[in-house]
Amino acid sequence: MSQYISPEQRAKVIASVKEDGMSIMHAAKTHSISEKTVRKWLRQQTRNAHTSSTEVQRLRQEVQDLRAIIGKVVYHQETKKKSTFLSS
Repeated sequence: MSQYISPEQRAKVIASVKEDGMSIMHAAKTHSISEKTVRKWLRQQTRNAHTSSTEVQRLRQEVQDLRAIIGKVVYHQETKKKSTFLSS
């Protein structure tokens, strides 16, 4: 007979494996569930964790914007170094 496990409890078990590095066997024993169930939850979470194409596009734009900002900062620092050198 299977027991009900709340979404919060499921998240706690998954986090103990993924974030805390607990083995699947240990997590299953600690929470009194089967290893098979823990493996199934981990597979489901992996399948559901795919990033959408709009999110990928947003992240690419953010990276491009950050590179532009970094480029401007580096250019400004180089220009400042050259003007200080010429003033000496």
